[in-house]
Amino acid sequence: MPQPELDAIATALDERARADAMSGVVSIDVDGTVLFARAYGLADRAHGVPLTVDTRFGMASASKSFTALAVMALVEDGSLQLDTPVRGILDGDLPTIDDGVTVEHLLSHTSGIGDYLDEEADWEVDDYILTVPVHELAETEAFVRAVAGHAQKTAPGERFAYNNGGYIVLALVAERVSGVGFHELVGERVFAPAGLKGTAFLRLDELPGDAAIGYLYEEPESLRSNVLHLPVRGNGDGGAFTTAPDLSRFWRALADGKVLPASTVAELWKPRRTVESEGLRYGLGFWLDLDGPGIVLEGYDAGVSIRSRFDPETRTTVTIVANSSEGAWGVIRAYSDALAG
Repeated sequence: MPQPELDAIATALDERARADAMSGVVSIDVDGTVLFARAYGLADRAHGVPLTVDTRFGMASASKSFTALAVMALVEDGSLQLDTPVRGILDGDLPTIDDGVTVEHLLSHTSGIGDYLDEEADWEVDDYILTVPVHELAETEAFVRAVAGHAQKTAPGERFAYNNGGYIVLALVAERVSGVGFHELVGERVFAPAGLKGTAFLRLDELPGDAAIGYLYEEPESLRSNVLHLPVRGNGDGGAFTTAPDLSRFWRALADGKVLPASTVAELWKPRRTVESEGLRYGLGFWLDLDGPGIVLEGYDAGVSIRSRFDPETRTTVTIVANSSEGAWGVIRAYSDALAG
């Protein structure tokens, strides 16, 4: 995309962020050269701490990509295959998961398993969804109780249905096959080779000073945070923290084969399903433009809204992230409208 067009997009996004009083960051760069980066609002409302372009934000489901990459690293090692049935790895746990569910089914959201956080159910982002006390959900094995007991909904491979629990199962599978804890595995196989020094699975009850508190509501006077709504530490289906510069670094590392071979990244970025309701397609762990070259990460949760899009043809990264449940969506829509022309 020519720079005048990018400059126009930057202006449009900045105007929308200001009009919405967004609390977050908008960043645009081409191959690591920053064209626009601006922070708006507060990382900590109670203490008046401003956000910066280097603030660490929660990613919600945008960090499913890290799970997909860690799993594919094990596929590269020969520890797993895409067509490996997960039933044998789970042993007696999660017996409602169909014998035919494979690693690829889970990665592509076509497993048909029941979901502990059902995207097709009627719920609000500030509901208390989790049935296990959030402080107990710090390690992968603890999530077995959270995702257990949900009946298989459809046959494996039959249809796309976005599935959070499926990515918890992937983390469990990766942990048991590798013998390495999920967080450590992602750190070794994804964060380190990509050079992501600001990205980590932080505990919500002990956030460092450079991390934004996630707020449920947009009103600046509301101090209600997401600490009781999410697992205390994220896992396979989301919950990592990152920065806008790290996301740019991440995309470029993937494109350059620093995390996995280019052929494996291409497999992850190959469209599997068209999801008309989202206006996107899906690969393995990554969303894709419905009609265009962009690769997309997106997350929505209590206290988090984010989209990061990478154009592998121009190596342009646009990241829009807010530390509130709804804060980023107006700017994200403005970006989508600008791309549509």
